[in-house]
Amino acid sequence: MLQGIMTVLYPVKDLAHAKAVYGTLAGAAPTTDSPYYVGFRVGDQEIGLIPNGHTNNLTGPVGYWHVSDIQTSLRSLLEAGAEIAQDVRNVGGGRLVAVVKDGDGNAIGLLQDP
Repeated sequence: MLQGIMTVLYPVKDLAHAKAVYGTLAGAAPTTDSPYYVGFRVGDQEIGLIPNGHTNNLTGPVGYWHVSDIQTSLRSLLEAGAEIAQDVRNVGGGRLVAVVKDGDGNAIGLLQDP
């Protein structure tokens, strides 16, 4: 089941600076604040900052489509012509993510919550 884009992650090099900028934009303190991830809730949207995300093939913001079965969604996208940019991995607590690129090089994120 597809739930739509509910998470947007930004790769950042200076987490403290990015936290100040996005905190001002969100008008709130982070709901998650750790050395490896800072997240803000804006309505139903999660805005996340990924330190050193550039080293994991994230070259800009990535919208993550929330799906109920990441393997099936990934397989369908690959059959449609997408290419894997980041294979499925557990980022903690059973949350699975993957990133594919479309024919124009645009990143499409997939996210499955446990």
